[in-house]
Amino acid sequence: MQSLSPQQPAFTVRTFTQRFSSTPLGARLARHLTATQLQAWGIPYRTALSDTATLIVAELAANAVTHGRVPCRDFELRLIHAPHVHLHIEVSDTRAERRPPARGATPAPSPLDETGRGLLLVDALADHWEVVDRVSRGVALPGKTVRAELDIPPAG
Repeated sequence: MQSLSPQQPAFTVRTFTQRFSSTPLGARLARHLTATQLQAWGIPYRTALSDTATLIVAELAANAVTHGRVPCRDFELRLIHAPHVHLHIEVSDTRAERRPPARGATPAPSPLDETGRGLLLVDALADHWEVVDRVSRGVALPGKTVRAELDIPPAG
């Protein structure tokens, strides 16, 4: 049996996946369940990591409902937590067209626009984010996935 070196601490990667109706209620539930799941994983409410992740989920879920909605199709939220490494957020919808622009290419809305700031927030808050084709268990599905990642600084 191989032992771990001090540079390779053991940890468990945790995953949460849930589908939601493509409605404003579904987007709100995704945001609330994110905060609840993070709390269950030891990331307390109202901390910077919890608030940032919850805001990113809120924006991506709202976009899935607003721009990625296909009638009678759900959107999916996936959270992947690798303690002391990163928190990975994925929101998938079933609309393949109307893909958001790449990171850093999101146009700024005019000051009077009431929408158009969600991806700017994701761009500012996430350490990494991208849009990819939707895949589940190695099988291509209709739609797209927006992935965002938050790096977790080492404790100490």
